[in-house]
Amino acid sequence: MSDIFSSEKRSEIMSKISGKETKPEILVRKYLFANGFRFRKNDKRFPGKPDIVLPKYKTIVFINGCFWHGHKNCKKAKLPETRKEFWENKINSNIIRDQQNIDYLESIGWSVIVVWQCRLGKDKEHTLSNLVDEIHDNRPL
Repeated sequence: MSDIFSSEKRSEIMSKISGKETKPEILVRKYLFANGFRFRKNDKRFPGKPDIVLPKYKTIVFINGCFWHGHKNCKKAKLPETRKEFWENKINSNIIRDQQNIDYLESIGWSVIVVWQCRLGKDKEHTLSNLVDEIHDNRPL
């Protein structure tokens, strides 16, 4: 199966994909702020430049796009039919890097929560409510 776009058009489309200030990130940040949380965003002091850092709770939140971060068993994570080997390598290296970042952050005492893009669809309220509960559970005594 070939791509419906020319390689030039596909390249243009892919180049416009933003790494931050995505709709899921904005949605989660607005929800947390409305619920009284104060945080830093895209903090470069931590590996992976976490989307949200909550120092008071010693918690870091990554809001991951299902495709780019290889969400297992998710329709949104389906790889393109073209250049399959390239995409497999790209996504697998993202998965490995993500896990290394999480392992390191946890080793220095941070709790890490990953929110998947697909969970912010129909299941949005439940996901956001669970996120708030999980952050509260992480608060140091």
